[in-house]
Amino acid sequence: MARRAATLKLATFNVNGIGTRLPHLLGWLEKEQPDIVALQELKAMDQAFPFAEIEAAGYGAIWHGQRSWNGVALLARDVEPVESRRGLPGDPKDEQSRYLEAAVHGIVVGCLYLPNGNPQPGPKFDYKLKWMARLRRHAKTLVDIGHPVALVGDFNVIPTDEDVYDPKSWRKDALIQPESREAFEALLEQGWTDALRHVHPDERIYTFWDYFRRHAERDRGLRIDHLLLNPPLARALKNAGVDRWVRLQPKASDHAPTWVTLSRRALPSATRTR
Repeated sequence: MARRAATLKLATFNVNGIGTRLPHLLGWLEKEQPDIVALQELKAMDQAFPFAEIEAAGYGAIWHGQRSWNGVALLARDVEPVESRRGLPGDPKDEQSRYLEAAVHGIVVGCLYLPNGNPQPGPKFDYKLKWMARLRRHAKTLVDIGHPVALVGDFNVIPTDEDVYDPKSWRKDALIQPESREAFEALLEQGWTDALRHVHPDERIYTFWDYFRRHAERDRGLRIDHLLLNPPLARALKNAGVDRWVRLQPKASDHAPTWVTLSRRALPSATRTR
């Protein structure tokens, strides 16, 4: 309890199928005890979300599911998230479940699962760039509101060559295209802090490892899961890291939970209470 009183732990985790990976998720929650969790790629309809198991683990939850693909959720330790937005604004015809926003422990958290965009060029890459433009417009309304805000999730963007084990082998992938990187950089230029890179400026640190050639065991990965903090929240940043041990478990997701710890004392006074 002493740690939780002093700090707030916010994490993002692409579970790659919550039904299949539920034991991994529950084991991680029990061991690491994050206060706020953003989940992506649920691959489940709303009625299939394992709320009873999540609640038994001590977490309130809201979720936005979709059959077979996509799906996002927000979990909060000991409280219920207060939903503020379901779906990214800017395209009323977009029915993909990729964005969920809520007030959680006094922080506004936007959980996102950004489109992969492959193959590129093509319609899927066009959709990715349009989605990123919509995200940038919405993020602009959040970055300067004076309240702590985090945009977290699987961004499906490799920001620089330092964020991939072998840039040459990924040159044709949508995650590393100049347009994807430029859109991500434009987002940061609004005033967001890339928390993991801020804490580890010179380290090759990854959040995703594919299932080929023992890449996880060999630490041949990508950094595509990001936690972006607006200025009021960035001032509270204490640490950031990746729970790679989750990825190394049998039949694990190809992502690992990525997290930040935040000083409660450095947060605006209204956010310090539970």
